[in-house]
Amino acid sequence: MRNDKDNVIIKKTFQFALEIVSFCELLEENKKYVISRQLLKAGTSIGSNIREAQNAESKADFIHKVKIAAKEADETEYWLLICKHSPSYPFDEKLLLELTEINKILSKIISTSKTH
Repeated sequence: MRNDKDNVIIKKTFQFALEIVSFCELLEENKKYVISRQLLKAGTSIGSNIREAQNAESKADFIHKVKIAAKEADETEYWLLICKHSPSYPFDEKLLLELTEINKILSKIISTSKTH
């Protein structure tokens, strides 16, 4: 079994996914179904792609999977910004701050993986 406890990005993206699930439940309670589904898919797939990358078949495959996670993070940011700027939507600034931190880590992983 892998030791994911020490892997910062795995921990952060898993915790972020749990927070996204909770936030999407709040969106559903407010009958914001379409955005909730979009955000739930994108926000939880960041971590699932990072987990997949741990079993990559090559360095190129690893980079590709991390880039997919970065794309999902970008989409997640889009849906969170929709919530932030729509007056009738709930919003949690903490989610955007955590996502910014995740994006920085993903960028660093991609850039250092390419150079090694």
